[in-house]
Amino acid sequence: MRTPDRVPIPLLMRMAAHPLRWALMTGLASSDRRVRELAAAVGEPQNLVSYHLRLLRKAGLVTARRSNFDGRDTYYHLDLARCASAFGDAAAALHPALAPANRAVAKKGSVLFLCTGNSARSPMAEALLRHRVAGVRVASAGSHPAPRLHPNAVRVLREDYGIDLEPRRPRSLDALTGRRFDHVITLCDRIREIPRDHGPAATAHWSLPDPSAAGDTDRATYPEFRRVAKELDTRIAFLPL
Repeated sequence: MRTPDRVPIPLLMRMAAHPLRWALMTGLASSDRRVRELAAAVGEPQNLVSYHLRLLRKAGLVTARRSNFDGRDTYYHLDLARCASAFGDAAAALHPALAPANRAVAKKGSVLFLCTGNSARSPMAEALLRHRVAGVRVASAGSHPAPRLHPNAVRVLREDYGIDLEPRRPRSLDALTGRRFDHVITLCDRIREIPRDHGPAATAHWSLPDPSAAGDTDRATYPEFRRVAKELDTRIAFLPL
């Protein structure tokens, strides 16, 4: 009897099969985290956690980004889109019938996006989520709101997504006092690293750079605004509402 040809084990499965790496992936699935937070969550030494994070980064499943608030810190992020694709490929490698089918999932719940100025990242996230999910209750605010929306935030959403942000203006977090949300997502490291009480809300952090810091002119920063908007849209697609 002919033995089956040995099929190479997909890289994702080799990464996820290790208990510690699976724990790290699970810990990063809902929020970006720093290495010391991951070490505390999994109960392992920081140097061991760092080693396995390096393997996950090499596999392209995890990315790292320096904190915009404290440059000594690094936030790790699980690339959910890459994981979804890799899991689908791994299933199909085992048997073609296991290839995942696209399923529409009804979403519900309320979301608050927070950043410092509420002039770029958080209003873009609010508008993108509302655009993706009809009827969702979503808001955004800033701890120190800017006088106006950044022109590139308005331009990117209008040109790339057909969304008009104007005449909306930045909103203070104080204006939402008393309102309750199911999910609170911080988008800049500064507001995340200054603790706040969000009550019973599920909290998460998406460590995104300030796109307006990428240059001295609107023209120079526009490519970064497009990149941040694309990352926001990708993350929102995997938001567990």
